[in-house]
Formats: sequence, C-alpha cells, structure tokens
Amino acid sequence: MAGMEEMEPREQRGGGAAVTDPRGVLRQGRAFLDFFWDIAKPEQEVRLAATESLLRHLREGKKDDELKYTLKRLVEGLGATREAARPGFSLALAQVLQAFEEIPLCSILEQIKEKHNLEKVKKKLVRNAAFGNFFGVMALFQSGRLVKDQKALLESIQLLQQLTNHQTHLRDLPRKTLIDITSEVPETVFQEVLFDILQGDLSSAFTSPENLHLLLVGMQKFPGVLKPKKLKKLFGSPTVVNEDNISRLVELLKSVAKSEKEEKKLPSVVLDLLQVALKEGAFELFWNEVVENGLLKEKSGLVSYMCYRLLGSALPLLSMEQLQVVLKGKVMLHYGEHVVATQSAQGFKFAAEMEGYIDTFLSGCDDPERQLAVMMGFSTLTNQGRPVLLSASRVVRHLQAVALQKYISWLKDMFLRPDLDCCLDFSSNRRKQNRENADIAQQKTARLRKWIIHRLVSITESATRREESVVMDIARFCFFHAFFVAKKKNSQIAEARVLPSEPLNERDHTEIENYFFGLLQTLNSLPVLGNAAEAAALRQKHIHGVTADGKLWIFLLAEYANKLLSSEHVKAVKPFTKEQRDIWERTLQSVKNLQKKENRSDSAKVGAFQQLLLSVAIHLFKNQSETVDVLSDLLSCTERAFSKEAKKKKKTDSSEPGWVEVMVEILLSLLAQPSLLLRRISKSVFVYICPNLTKRGLQLILDVFDPNQEQNEESAVVVMEESNKKTKSAQDTDEEGSEGSSDEDDTDSGDEENEEVDDNFRSQLMKVLQAGNTLEGDKSDEELDDEAMMALDKNISALFAEQQKRIQAKKDEKDRMRKEKILRRDFKAKVLDLIDVFLVKQAENPLVFDIIEPLLQLIEQCMSSDSDKQEVDFLQKTASIFKNSLCRNKQYCKSVASLQEDVHALVQRLVKKACKHTDSAVALYYFSASLYLLKVLKGNTSSTLPPPKPKKQSDIRTQQASQHLDPGCLNVKEVAVIYQQALTQFLSKRNSPLTCSMFHDLFKRFPIMCKPLVDTLVEFITAAARQHQQAMACLLLHRVLLLHELQLFVTEEEWEDLIARSISQVTECLKTLGKPIMKAEKDKVAKSLELLNFLLKTVTGQKLNVKLTEVEKVLLTLNQLEDIGNSPRLDSLYWNVMRWLNYTKPKKEKTASKPTQGAELLKRKKKGFLPETKKRKNRKKGIQENGVAAGEDGEPAAPEEQPLGTETPKHRKGLVPGGSKKHPNRGGRENGVAKAGGGDLPAADEGDAVADKKKKKRKRKNRKRKGAADNEAEQVPAAKKTKGSVVQETQQKRDKGKKKRKEKHAPVLQD
Repeated sequence: MAGMEEMEPREQRGGGAAVTDPRGVLRQGRAFLDFFWDIAKPEQEVRLAATESLLRHLREGKKDDELKYTLKRLVEGLGATREAARPGFSLALAQVLQAFEEIPLCSILEQIKEKHNLEKVKKKLVRNAAFGNFFGVMALFQSGRLVKDQKALLESIQLLQQLTNHQTHLRDLPRKTLIDITSEVPETVFQEVLFDILQGDLSSAFTSPENLHLLLVGMQKFPGVLKPKKLKKLFGSPTVVNEDNISRLVELLKSVAKSEKEEKKLPSVVLDLLQVALKEGAFELFWNEVVENGLLKEKSGLVSYMCYRLLGSALPLLSMEQLQVVLKGKVMLHYGEHVVATQSAQGFKFAAEMEGYIDTFLSGCDDPERQLAVMMGFSTLTNQGRPVLLSASRVVRHLQAVALQKYISWLKDMFLRPDLDCCLDFSSNRRKQNRENADIAQQKTARLRKWIIHRLVSITESATRREESVVMDIARFCFFHAFFVAKKKNSQIAEARVLPSEPLNERDHTEIENYFFGLLQTLNSLPVLGNAAEAAALRQKHIHGVTADGKLWIFLLAEYANKLLSSEHVKAVKPFTKEQRDIWERTLQSVKNLQKKENRSDSAKVGAFQQLLLSVAIHLFKNQSETVDVLSDLLSCTERAFSKEAKKKKKTDSSEPGWVEVMVEILLSLLAQPSLLLRRISKSVFVYICPNLTKRGLQLILDVFDPNQEQNEESAVVVMEESNKKTKSAQDTDEEGSEGSSDEDDTDSGDEENEEVDDNFRSQLMKVLQAGNTLEGDKSDEELDDEAMMALDKNISALFAEQQKRIQAKKDEKDRMRKEKILRRDFKAKVLDLIDVFLVKQAENPLVFDIIEPLLQLIEQCMSSDSDKQEVDFLQKTASIFKNSLCRNKQYCKSVASLQEDVHALVQRLVKKACKHTDSAVALYYFSASLYLLKVLKGNTSSTLPPPKPKKQSDIRTQQASQHLDPGCLNVKEVAVIYQQALTQFLSKRNSPLTCSMFHDLFKRFPIMCKPLVDTLVEFITAAARQHQQAMACLLLHRVLLLHELQLFVTEEEWEDLIARSISQVTECLKTLGKPIMKAEKDKVAKSLELLNFLLKTVTGQKLNVKLTEVEKVLLTLNQLEDIGNSPRLDSLYWNVMRWLNYTKPKKEKTASKPTQGAELLKRKKKGFLPETKKRKNRKKGIQENGVAAGEDGEPAAPEEQPLGTETPKHRKGLVPGGSKKHPNRGGRENGVAKAGGGDLPAADEGDAVADKKKKKRKRKNRKRKGAADNEAEQVPAAKKTKGSVVQETQQKRDKGKKKRKEKHAPVLQD
C-alpha cells in the first residue's frame, strides 16, 4: 500500500495526466516554447543545444506543468512530418526520461500508442504514426531504463513486432532495433520475458536475414539459453552452420549483400555468422562451401565486395592455420583479379578499403607470427609475378620489430631465390598470350624483383619501428645489387653469402640503380633514428641525413663501397679504371680531411661539401666518363675553399679561373642532372660559397638568362634541321605571329607547310606522271598496258611514302624543339633559385647591382613571350624574387662609396629605359629598381663613424630629421636631373609608360627629391598640353605639399613663395575653362579645386602673406557655370574652397510641399473615388495663362511646374490655405508669379457635360463627400478667402442652379 501511495504523486508529476493549465504554461514566456522549435530544426548542433537547454530549464524550474507539457510536446513530435525533427524529439525524450527517473515508462509508452495509433489514424498519416511508434521505442531504449522495466520492455518488443508489418515505411529498422535491445538485456530477462515472445522469430531464423541475425545474436549473448538442444527444437538442427543449412545460408547472405548496396561496410549478420561458425568449429565448412563455392559463384559485384570485406574483417579472428586457408583461397584470387581489372577503370576500387582492413589488423595484433603471415600472404598474391599489394603501402608501420626483421629477410630471400610456386599467381586477360615457358618465368622473376626493391626502399620511409641497422641493411642490399655482382659466396660480405638463383641482367641492375638513388634522397632527409639522448638532441636541432653518432648515411655507404672495391670476391658491374679508382680514393681522403675540420670551422658548411663530394662520387658507379672530370674539379675547388692560403692571398692571374668560378660551373652542371638529390645538395652548397662568389662566377649564372645566347642556340637548331629557305621563311612567319593562341599558331604553320609541300609535291607528281606518258592529249589510260600501270602505281606510292616521311620528320622536329624549350625553361627556373639564395643571403654584397639589369631583362623577355602556363609561372617566380628578395629586402649594400659613379649611372639607365618602354607594367619594374638604388645611395653615410644613439625622444626626432636631411652618398643634383626629365616626359608626352603612382612613391620614400622637382610640378599645372596631364600635375603637387618632411628642406620664405606660385598657377589653369566644361576637363577641375582647397587652408592657417584677389575673381566666375552646379562632386569641392574666402553656400528655396502631398493623396485614394485626371480627360486642355501651361492629358505636373487648372483632393476639400470660395475661377498669380496651390476651376458648362454622365449612385456619394468637405472647411480657422484658392462645390447643387437660370431665361427668349 505504501508503494502504491508513493506511485501516485509520481504519476501525477510526470505520467499521462493532462496538463492542468496549458495556457499558464504558454504564458510563462517565449523562451520555453523556443526549445521545442529548435529541437525540430535540421541542424544537429542546434538540436543538441536545445535539448541541453530544455533539460537545464526543467531541472532548475521543477514545475510539474512544464514537465507534463514537455512530455506531451515530445510525444507529439515523434511523428513529425519532417525527417530531421523525429530523431530530435526522440533524443530529447530519451534525455528527459533519463534525467527524471520518477516518470514511469509504461505511461509514456501508453501516450505514444494513444497519440500514434496505427488503427485509428488516417491513411495519409500512417507513415508518420509508424515512425512515431518506432522513435518512441527508440527513446525508451536510449534512456537506459527500458532493460530494467520488464513490463515496458515486453510491450516495446511487442510494438516492434507489430511495426515489422510496415516495411514499406520502416524497412528493417524495427528488426534491427529489436536485435539491439535483445543484445543489451541480461540473460535472465531474456529467458523469462523475451524468449517466449521471440520464439516464433527464432524458429523461422532461416526465412529472413533479420531473424537469422536475431538468432546469431542470441546464441552469442545467451549461450546458456540457446543451447544445442533448444536449437534443435526451434529449427531442427543443433548447429547453424552445417551441410543441411548451406544452401539456405547462401541465399540469405546473397539477399543481405544486395539489400545493402549503398553502405560500404560488412553487414553485421555476416560477421556474426562467421563468429558462430568459429564457435561451432565449422569455419572451414563455412569458408569453403558458403563463401567460396556459394557466394563467389554469384556473378554480382555486391556479393563479391561482401566476400572481400568478410576476408578483411576475418583477419583478427582467425588462427595461423585458418589464416593460411583464407590467404591461399579463392577469395584472395578473386580479389587480386578485381584489383588488376580496376587499375585503369573509373569504377569502384576496393584496394584502398582492403588496405584499411590490413592496417586495422596489424595495429591491433600483438602476435608477430600472425602479422608476418598476413604480410607474406598479401605479398605473394601476384599478377604475372608482380604482387597486387602496393609496393609503397604504409601498413608496415604497425609491424613489430621482430616481424619487420623477418619480413625484410623474407623479401631479400625472395629477391635472390624467387619462389614463384609459393605465390598465388594469376594472369589477366590482357597478358594471356602464347609465349614460351622460359620467357614467362623470366618475366615473372623480373617483375617480382622490381616490386621487392621498391618495397624495401619504401620500408625505410614508412616503418615506425625501423632502426639504424635495418635501414643500413636495406641500403647496402640495394647498393650491392645495383652496382656489384658476387663471384662466389663470401661470409665476410653479408650480401654475398647467398648467390642469386637467376643472375641479374643489365635491365635489373638499371632498375635497382634508379631505386637506390631514390633511397639516397630518402636517407638525406631522414631524421635521426633511435631513442638515445644523442639522437634526441640532434632531432631537436632538426638535423637530417645523419646517424645517431653524427656520421652521414652516404659516408657509411661510401665506406661500404670502398670495401667492396677492395674485395676479391665481388666485381663491379662497371669496373673502375685506374684513373677512376684514384679519383675515388682522393674523394674519400678529402672527406676524411673535412671531417677533421668539422669541429674547427662551420659544421654545416663542412657537411654540405661532404654530401656534395660523396653524392658525385657515388655517381661514378652509374656514369663514369662524365663524373670523373666533375669530381676532379670539385676536389680541387674544395681543397682551395678550405685552405688557409686561399683566404690570405689574392688571385694575381686573372686569366685562370678561381675555385669559385669552377665551383659555380659544377653546380650549374649538377642542376641540369635529373637527380633530385644532386640538385638539392647543389643549392645547399651554393649557400656556403655565396660569400666567396666573384663577379665572374656571378656572370656564369647570369649567362644562363642571356636572351642573346638562347636565341643563338635556337637559331642554330633551326638552321641545322631546316635547309630549305622557304621553310625558314615560313617558320619565321609563324614566330612573328605567335601573339595568338598556340592552337592557332600550330594550325597556321601547318597550313603554310601544306601549301609549301603542295607546290613541291605537285611538281614531283607531274614529273612522275609525265614519265608515264599520261599527260599527252592524244593518249588515254586505256592504251597503257598492265606493266606500265604497275610501274606508274609503284612510282606514285613511293612518292607519297617519301612525302609522308618528310611530314612526320617535321612533326618530330617540332616536338623535339618544344621539349627542348620546356627543359631549358625548367633549368632556368632551377638556376633562378640560386639567384634568390644569393639575394637573400648576400644582400649587402655589391654584386647585387649586377643582378638588377639581367633580372629586368628576364622579366621583359617573359612578358613578350608565349602565355602558356610554364611561362606564366616562370614570370611570376622572377617577379616575386625581384620584388621580395631585392626591392623589399631590409638589408642592402653598406659600402657604396667607391661605387657611387657606377650606381648613379645605373640609376640613369634604369630611368631612361622606364621612359622608353612601351609597356607600363615593365616600366614599373625599372622604376622600382631605380628607387631601390636610391635607397642604397641614401642609406650609405659618407663618414666612417657611426651616428650616436639618441637617448631622449627629442633626440630621436632630431635624428629622424637629420636622417631626412642627410643625402648619404646620393648626388641629389645629378639624380634630380634624371627624374626631372622623366617627370617632364610624363607631363608632356602623349602616351607615357610612367604613372602617377611611380612619382608619388618617389616623393613619399625620398622627401629629399621633393624640393628639386616641385618647381616642375608647379610649372606644368599650366604648361601641360593636355587636360589629364594638368590634373596629374595638380594631384602630384598636392601630395608633395602634404608631406611634412618637405618643410625640412625649404625656408619660410621659400615655402610662402611656393604657395603663392601654386595659387597663381591654379588660378591661371581655372581661367582657361570653357563655358561648357567637357568631360576631360572635369577631372582637372576637381584636382585643381582639391589643390586650391589645401593651398587656401595653408594660407589661412599659417597666416601667409599671399594675395587672393585674383583667385577670388576667378572662383566667382566659376559659380556662373552650370556644369559645376550640376555635378555634386564639383559643387561640393567648389564651396569647400569658397569657405576659406568667407563665402557660404546659399540655401536653396524649398518648393511648396502641399501639391506633392496632394499628389500623394491621389495615389492613396479611397475605393470608389474617381481620380481628378479622369474627370478632366475629355475636357479642353489647360488654358495657358501668363506663359504657364497646364499639364498634358490632365496629369498633375511636378511641384515646381504645377500648372494652373490642376486640382488635388485637398484643393477640392478646401483644406489648402489661401483658397477662395467666392472666386473659384480666379488664378492664384501675383506679379506674374503663380502661388503654390493656386489653380483654376472648370467652367459651368464643362461641369454639366461631366455631371450628365454620372449615375445616381455616384450622386449620393457626392452628397456625402460634400457634407464632409463642408465640415472640414468649417474646422479650419485660418482658411482665409484669398486669391488662387479653390473650393469644390457639389455637382448636384451646380446642376440645380443652372436649371433654374435656364428656366428664368427661357420665357424671355420665347417672348
């Protein structure tokens, strides 16, 4: 009883009772209701936030009415029409039930059934009701309380079983939910509560995948309940996987695979069936009969993908014996064929997904043997000897150290003694050709060895548990088999302990050689390996390419190579000569000498030279003839670079190239090599030789960009191949017309060649035909015998074949030249990196001045060349280096005292080229380079003593002023002449490449140049011949005068004189304006007024003694020009100027707004009113009085042009002040000016013509309006009867008065 009494208040709080006062809940605030709106929104973040806010509100409020209303709204929302709203309400309901455990689940379930009753709901709403019940059960399950409440659990299961009948709407969702709930309940609850209800579903397990899944889950979760005896009672067999159920299982799994076509994952029922088969000890039966002999025979991609996913998912569950069965079975073979077939196709590729399964297995497996078995299994799945697994796959990063070592050993053993019998090999349809068995075996071996070498190289990159010994072992193995061959077995050399079962041919050595140099690049960028303290310290310093003890990886390989060279048991693939062996030994000795100096001098520099020497020395094994000379020069350069004598003594013989020049030539030759390692090492070495770079060495680099040399090379190529003069002229024509697109150029050149070929070919063809006597008029083709016809046919075919070869040769030559151009451009881009390095690292080197002009010429050349992507990228790279590494670099040469004349001459050349150029973009680069040189000249001080450091802020300002005044090494007079000529050209020449921003940048960055050039600007305000140039002069002068630094260079008298002359020039400029200001003059006027505004402001503010009478007269005359008043900008600028002369802008008289108001009232007329324009439409046009005409067609005119005779509703009602009832026809005009609101009323006869057409209904409305108008007129006390006002009388009263007058006069006329 006590328990029942405690349940009552709980039911009253959160149960199914209705809300006692719903309006009270709704009146509490909008925020509470907004929770439910947000829960229904499609955004998941909004729904989650609303659910949290609702729970917080319910916990803090603790109001029963709100809780009941919440439950009611959430239950209703379960069957919402929007798909996004249903899961939102379900989650919110689950959270509320979880937070308030006193709410009984059975009452909520009853509410759900009652609200979403499937029997009573309309047919259109069955779908929503079904989803409402389903999401209701989901909410109860997600609350975590359903498993504890047996009654609610039982009813929920029964409801889900009912929902399985609505598969059209819910599909298999009820079954899946039932399985999920079943998997969560305890075994006792399943046995006592659920087993009886689910017994029918369990007994029909082989009829549907859902019932089978339910059985499999029950067998795994409740083995004590679903024992073999009970299983036999349910469906007749004690096990699921047996020979009797094979066919039924195959059909069920096929239907499962086809039903889940969109989800790229293994169905859970398949994995559960695999686990049950393992538990029952029937795995081999399941795999062989169900998967391989059952599912794989179904020619369906979905079924095959399910088998592949089953293979990947089964790896963590299988033992070693079972792994062998799977990895050597038909599923693996089928998977390999799929991977090969989809390599080039655009369809679905499963290889990446299978690699994910392997990665998951290796990361979660702790058994090295099983890891090794899986890696070997996928590595032996081969297509014509080549494994299907990617050689660069990163799955090896999860291998244990033991498994990784065994896997590497197995790979090396397979390389030396390929065992093709252990491979699961298959052939694709493309490779099924009739070949000899020996050729097939040899091809398979070569493909397998190539894959193994790449696999070993990729292990050094991807394996996380790699050690130095493992990496060195792989590097030695690759190096040995790339360049050496073992004569016989030798225990001292590990790579020679086992001889290859099939010797390697030249092609094998070449492929291994390429992979080895890729391995060298990997070793060069490899971080330090190991867990020792030394290794960690080196990693913190970001040092790469060395071992834990600080030795270079490539040095260790060089020592190993030296050991092999001195061994009698091995021989090199390309034996060394005595000279080559000597140079090799010299290189090793030089490297050892450098290692001794490593602690004394810069270690990074020493390391870079070591890498360069060793990298070139390793290339001796690849290309001996070319490498010997390079290595010899490199050794001599290295010795001289690190010798003390080279640092002390200067070079006396200028004819002999220095070591830096030779070094530059070597680096340039290495940049042309295809080896990425050599190119990177060359750049790193160039960084360290930059301080020693000479002018000749820099010129060697700049010669690469010399367009004259490149043009000579290209012309030489053309002359060598093109011997015919006509062909040369055609090609020259093509090159001249290269401004269009490349396709058009190709078409044009092809057409010209065809025309040319047609002439030559036509003449040859005529000769052949003439030789056959076919052109004579008196003979016909029939008179030729068979032998003559065959001979003629043979000659013609030979002629056509020769012509075809000639055309193909020209195409090949064109393609070769195109490829050469691409290679040449790539090489220039690599050399450009050296220029960038030099500009960044040696910004204070005077040699920087020698780079400016070649860079500008390169930019100019690129802008005039083709516009393909490679050219554009190269241009962007060059421009970026010029702009960022040169012009914007904060570091620059500090020792220009001895180079002043050369630098000033360079400034003059750059500015002249900028002035002469036709392209403004290129001129900008030249002008920017001249400004960079000005920065260098001005930044250099003539004195050797450094300036004292300021201590106070006033001293800082003084120092800044002195810095502006100090010209440094800049010859201001000489440079001013240069820029004065450029400024004069800019302000006088018609099409100048210079721009206003260039000179503004000059004045802003170098205020010292303002004073020499400001007079030129003042002069050209009037001296410029064109309007836009006068505007530019005003603009530049304005910006110059705004600079505060200008006043540091001029005295007060000079400043006052400058302001006075500027005002005088602007005044003269404004005098020349014509009365109609043209479009080109408006900009000049605007710039002049802006300048004049600043000048007058300066005169007023600084109280300068400047006369302003002349400018005042000119400005007053400008006010009379209509163009200035019509332009808002000019008008504003004009009155801003006049403000300094104590003139104010007159206020415009506002026009009367009442006619406008009347017009607005016409628009907002009441329904039934006839517009005034309609009334006057058939009358005569408005009478023109005193030169003012009425509007046409009775339409009201604008407020400023309001004609006489027009009326508004307010006029008719007598609301306009000044209206007159006594004189309705009197115009409101005094002294020839019409008053606002004035007008004329129509004559009486015109009113009769309109009134006769009206209906009786309209007359009644007029009476009402007349009474309303009279009342309103009486309420206006200020409505004085003046001229021009109009009073509207009713039409009915007028008609009556006219009739009376007619009746009075009628008898008199008759008499």
